Amino acid sequence: MRPSRIKQISLALCLGLATGVSHGQTEPGESEAERGRLPLDDLRTFTRVFEDIRAGYIEEVDDATLFEYAIKGMLSELDPHSNFLDASRFDNLKENTTGQYGGLGIEVGMEDGFVKVISPMDDTPASEAGIEAGDLIVQIDGESIKGKSLSEAIELMRGEKGSKITLKVMRQGLEKPKDIEIIRDYIKVTSVRSRLLDENYGLIRIAQFQIPTGKDFVKAIDKLQTESENDLKGIIIDLRNNPGGVLRSSVEVADALLDGGRVVYTEGRIKGANAEYDAEAGDVTNGLPVIVLINGGSASASEIVAGALQDHRRAIVIGTRSFGKGSVQSVIPISKEKAIKLTTSLYFTPNGRSIQAQGIEPDIEVERARLTAIKPRARVTEADLSGHLGNGNGGEESDAEERKRSQENGRKLLERDNQLYEALNILKGLSLLSKK
Repeated sequence: MRPSRIKQISLALCLGLATGVSHGQTEPGESEAERGRLPLDDLRTFTRVFEDIRAGYIEEVDDATLFEYAIKGMLSELDPHSNFLDASRFDNLKENTTGQYGGLGIEVGMEDGFVKVISPMDDTPASEAGIEAGDLIVQIDGESIKGKSLSEAIELMRGEKGSKITLKVMRQGLEKPKDIEIIRDYIKVTSVRSRLLDENYGLIRIAQFQIPTGKDFVKAIDKLQTESENDLKGIIIDLRNNPGGVLRSSVEVADALLDGGRVVYTEGRIKGANAEYDAEAGDVTNGLPVIVLINGGSASASEIVAGALQDHRRAIVIGTRSFGKGSVQSVIPISKEKAIKLTTSLYFTPNGRSIQAQGIEPDIEVERARLTAIKPRARVTEADLSGHLGNGNGGEESDAEERKRSQENGRKLLERDNQLYEALNILKGLSLLSKK
């Protein structure tokens, strides 16, 4: 870079960021915090380093690239969630809030220089290939992750639909890293899904909080009511491996189940960072028992829902402690194509709990486990005996075959998902106690 160019940059920075400041001196009665300006000495140091890199680095680097590097460096040193969004990542962020984007289908962060899987998303190539929350990705297609930024690692994982990628992951319980091959695909995340479990108990799975999630959640409740012929006895909300998403949508989900009261509030330093979100009067379920399922992959917006319902004693939270992301990021555009994502506040549950780096502790802890039910011996029942008397009240008979089918259904759920099995049993108990 020509010296005159450096002087122009230095002069522009000094005039734009530190007008009226001379060698760190303050005006009478004015503190450093009140000034809110950078001292000239620091600006001179920056421009000197900028000049040294521009003039002496082994490869020529243009001014715009160096300034972008400087921005990335400032943000990366703040916290894991503040970062620079170039045109590609800015577009990806906007796509994520609507539920359509390309990739593997995993929410990731950085830990000890490696990419850590916060959670794989439902019905995506990553989840189908066996990627689990907590996995550390150490290599991508044989190339080490160490020394790369999160954005660089994400770019390596992107590719055309149908192309293969091999991730080498370290996982707790494994003696050595494991290679997992994944076929890239176009990702369309279904935010809300629902179905009836046995005896008219509903399951609502929220995979990610997108813009329409709140409305879709209410629709799911209406659908379950219809399918149960208006005899819905309780709801399980599955937030396991839900990485979060749009804060407003999490408020809408909690609002649907609360009859007023605070859902969450945020505190920060900038204007607009201090906000309160309250539920409106009216519970769309009319007080049906609710269970919330969480685990270590439940983060951010999903923790807001779990914390709000737990504080209001509106639901029992079961599973394992959640991820612990209690910060709020603001996306601040700096041009038409670029933006910064900056942590601007912390959020707190209605009772004033901050879950940052701590998470939501479940009311009842249930670890995910692989269980096998003991099959009982086949037994003859009264209903199997020839010439048996009918039920005196006209009730349906229960023979050995019918009981076997019922036990088999329960056994399958226990072996497939022991946490959901326990949630259903607890929900049945709540339903019985809530009957008048």
